[in-house]
Amino acid sequence: METKIEKVFVEDAISPEFIANAIAKQQSKTQIGAHDIFLGQVRADEIEGKTVSAIEYTAYESMANQKFQEIQEATFEKFELTCMHIYHSLGTVAVGEICLFVFVSSPHRAVVFEALQFVVEAIKKEVPVFGKELFKDNSYQWKVNT
Repeated sequence: METKIEKVFVEDAISPEFIANAIAKQQSKTQIGAHDIFLGQVRADEIEGKTVSAIEYTAYESMANQKFQEIQEATFEKFELTCMHIYHSLGTVAVGEICLFVFVSSPHRAVVFEALQFVVEAIKKEVPVFGKELFKDNSYQWKVNT
C-alpha cells in the first residue's frame, strides 16, 4: 500500500505523455488487478453569451496539500487500494486540456470504481483550488464548482 502523497500540483496542463508514463509505471506492480482513472478536462462552457477559452488555476498550496493528504488517508482507510496518484494543474489550462488526473489501483475492479468517485468528489468539495474562467473576449469570472 502506497501512502505517501507525491507532488500533487503540476504547472499548466497535464499532458497525455505524463498520463501514459504514470500508467506505464504500474506494470511492475503485479498484485494490481484493476486501475481506474479520472481525467478532468476544461470545457468550452458558454456563460451569459461568452465562451470559456481556458481556466487559470490557483491554490492555497499549503492548505491544499494538507487536504490532499487527508483525502488520501481517508481513501486508504475506506478502500483496499494498492496505490493512488493525484495531480492537479496550477496556471492556465486551455479548453480541451487536462487539469485533474486521479489514478487509483487495487487487486480488484469493484473497489477502484467506488474509490475513484469518493476521491474526486472529496477533491472538488474540500481542496482550496480556485479556477478563473477566461473568456475569448479577455474577460473572466471565478469558477463555481457544482
